[in-house]
Amino acid sequence: REYKTELIYRQGPWKNREAVELATLKWVDWFNNRRLLSSIGNIPPAEAEARFYAQQKSHALAA
Repeated sequence: REYKTELIYRQGPWKNREAVELATLKWVDWFNNRRLLSSIGNIPPAEAEARFYAQQKSHALAA
């Protein structure tokens, strides 16, 4: 829902399919790697995921 509201409807009309695909790639990159989430400490989701798996790995090594 966010994708259509934030990208498709606000930035259209689109010239062609390739323009939509490129804009989609940029939006997904922002959504996963640059968007800051206050609920997880104002860090991007990708960083939170990397921290989670690093923590899981260190727990496994300690066991």
